[in-house]
Amino acid sequence: MSIDAVETPRRLLSLPRPTALAAPLAGALRRAAPTVAWGLVLPAVALPGWYLAARSGVLPEQILPAPAYVWSTFVDMVRSGELASHAGISLLRVVEGFGLGMIIGLVAGAAMGLSRRVDDMLHPFFIALSQVPTLAWIPFLMLLVGIGEPLKILVIVKATLVPVVINTRAGIRNIPKGLLEVGDVLRFTTGQKLRLIVLPGTVPPVFTGIRYGLTHAWIALVSVELLASSEGLGYLLVWGRQMFWLDTVVVGMIVIGLIGYVSDRLLASVEARLQRWAPRHD
Repeated sequence: MSIDAVETPRRLLSLPRPTALAAPLAGALRRAAPTVAWGLVLPAVALPGWYLAARSGVLPEQILPAPAYVWSTFVDMVRSGELASHAGISLLRVVEGFGLGMIIGLVAGAAMGLSRRVDDMLHPFFIALSQVPTLAWIPFLMLLVGIGEPLKILVIVKATLVPVVINTRAGIRNIPKGLLEVGDVLRFTTGQKLRLIVLPGTVPPVFTGIRYGLTHAWIALVSVELLASSEGLGYLLVWGRQMFWLDTVVVGMIVIGLIGYVSDRLLASVEARLQRWAPRHD
């Protein structure tokens, strides 16, 4: 018998069995089941209420379309590709604006957290910037760049920038001094302190800022698309309102909410993985 013929069964025996793989998955599903169940309570109550209100005629169909009618509209928009087209345009705008705002925010927040001089220069500016609502910047930015794509990107960048900067700065400033003193005792270089102490220690606040930034980015996107756009999910809401297609408006609102929820859950999953890297202060 050849060596390969002997080794192959050994390798097969060393592979994890399906039952061994299924056990962790089943455990994760059991842990998530209560959360999912509680999350479905409100929709389970709201959907029958919506159906009964539409069926009884409390409000006209033009104001409150029935759930079945909204579902039919959703299916038609998916089949025609209209919904995917508008959602894709909005997602691309969010990815570009949020990505740029997050990078600038992380760099600026880190600089403010690590340098007292930079903080003295920039912190008052960002505090003042955070007090001005994103919607208030739209007329001014329209005068500067018009109503094209740069307007949408700049509005999203501004909405993302502020929470990322503030939380990154706070995360660095709140690193326990004891951890930094340990780095001094171990004679860490500046790079080692950043990599082994500062970065792991700032995971929770930084991701809080990033998640808030993503939420603000979606709000800003829909706001600017409502005012100055001919495509995207925000434009879909305006068009549906103008044509009194309330079923289209409801579909747009649901899709915006679902995309925002899924995006936030993805960031929460990444944060949970990175939390294992964060140092414990016990």
